[in-house]
Amino acid sequence: MSSGNAVVARNVRLLREQRGLSLAALAREAGLAKQTLSNLEQGTGNPTVDTLFSIATALGVPVTRLVAEREQVMTVQRGADVVWKEHEGFATRALDHVYGSGVIENYLVRVCPDRDGAGKPTEPHPVGTLEHLYVISGRVRVGPADSPVELDTGDFVRYPGDRPHVYQSLEGESLVHIVVSVPRVQPGTGGTNTRRTHDDGAH
Repeated sequence: MSSGNAVVARNVRLLREQRGLSLAALAREAGLAKQTLSNLEQGTGNPTVDTLFSIATALGVPVTRLVAEREQVMTVQRGADVVWKEHEGFATRALDHVYGSGVIENYLVRVCPDRDGAGKPTEPHPVGTLEHLYVISGRVRVGPADSPVELDTGDFVRYPGDRPHVYQSLEGESLVHIVVSVPRVQPGTGGTNTRRTHDDGAH
């Protein structure tokens, strides 16, 4: 299995499972033989460009989502290192961008100090979820429970939200802005709506 085929195999299987589609259902939507799709997901197929575009269309994603390595590491942007782009009358700071479709949730979160100093891990979101967090005020420790990062006011981080993660204020109450990007589960595909938001008490 080549590294390229392995990436495509993982991405297609992940996107198919997120939508609750069987191999047969996705093959039918993409106009492919079930065995062709099965070989592709096992990394033994050699898909053509037309095949990849057909699958991407059936999944409702850009073809780049099939061929790009899914990023699992955190991306940290320190406020002290940021360069603002000047425009006429205003300036902008780019925090992050993601590709694909789904639900985008925005939250302002007050993070209180944890009495035991450890930070209680939250339950993971659905597979493929990303969290984008900007520190408005205070100092926090956030991110995957096994590898959190400390951030100051003005810092930004993106990390996988589909595994246990923590939010801990290190100095009094902190205020953060969180954007949660949850992959779409298409209606009528048999997918289970497992979305869990910050409003239901999970954070």
